[in-house]
Amino acid sequence: MAWSRYQLGLAALMLLTGSINTLAAKWADNFSAPGCDGTEEHKFQHPFLQAAGMFLGEFSCLPVFYLLLLRDRRRADRDRDRHRDRDGDPAPAPSRPFNALLFLPPALCDMAGTSIMYVALNMTSASSFQMLRGSLIIFTGLLSVAFLGRRLEWSHWAGIVLTILGLALVGMADLRGNPGGAGHGLADVITGDLLILLAQAIVSIQMVLEEKFIFSHDVHPLRAVGTEGLFGFSILALLLVPLSFIPAGRLSGNPRGVLEDPADAWCQIRREPLILAALLGNVGSISFFNFAGISVTRELSATTRTVLDSLRTLLVWALSLALRWERFHALQIPGFALLLAGAALYNGLHRALRSAGNAGGSGSDSQEREALLGGDGDGGNIQG
Repeated sequence: MAWSRYQLGLAALMLLTGSINTLAAKWADNFSAPGCDGTEEHKFQHPFLQAAGMFLGEFSCLPVFYLLLLRDRRRADRDRDRHRDRDGDPAPAPSRPFNALLFLPPALCDMAGTSIMYVALNMTSASSFQMLRGSLIIFTGLLSVAFLGRRLEWSHWAGIVLTILGLALVGMADLRGNPGGAGHGLADVITGDLLILLAQAIVSIQMVLEEKFIFSHDVHPLRAVGTEGLFGFSILALLLVPLSFIPAGRLSGNPRGVLEDPADAWCQIRREPLILAALLGNVGSISFFNFAGISVTRELSATTRTVLDSLRTLLVWALSLALRWERFHALQIPGFALLLAGAALYNGLHRALRSAGNAGGSGSDSQEREALLGGDGDGGNIQG
């Protein structure tokens, strides 16, 4: 079935904004500027502040949802007034009960995973950051068996094995080529890669929680993204205060050596306004990316979302090389190919291609909509 213009627009929006999100975050990390009180020039390394900005971008989806809801209600009121004299005119369907606290546990997982990933992005390259996020299917697959009672097929296990091999090659490329760039030693790159894997384990818990408690309620994508963004931004904004006093050692990139220093970030932004442009690009892109990602899963399929996310990784890699943010290493090619093959197998792309080759395959839609967790529902995670 051919895609509609709306579906093509969603796919393009997901690919573009997803790439901008990672590249804008790395662009901000690459800036150097003096801090407060005459401190010398240093890298802009403020991962928790960037994570708070990401949740602010997600939260911006919530007002848009209520504006659209208000528009729909006004249309319903006009239709009801137009047919007021008609007996038995049905009233608009009442809204389904909605408990926003359902989003608190996955929002906490999202907050922890995102913060750790922004720390890791300071230590490794944008392409390795994006490729290593492919480890998500390993953790989600195992957790779906343990906590959701799913039975993984041979394609799921084959996809997990290929993903592990691909991760090993990407890790070897980091060890041999040290693509993290100047200012980071081999130990930093290894630490960054391990932190990305840890973050994906946490995000997989988020996805299991969403699958178990949220997607069964048929929550609108804008509402889902916005509510998690509200919780994440509120909690992380409050945590910035104690984080300003916790020593971080080698994980810190600010002169005070603490986990986060918002005052230092503000001084650097004042001295280098382009940092603000990078941060705004990150905040703006994440809201559209999350909405587009969930909408692609619902309008098209989880398989389509997987392919688009793989293309996003390829685009980030190509642009990072073009901008000379990292050095090319040949091991990344087979590593990325294995990650792509693993994701395709896990998400059932082989079944979608086989169904597309069979004329009149009426059961292909339900098979293609299989979620990342290996089930039958929408399992798209709400994350950048």
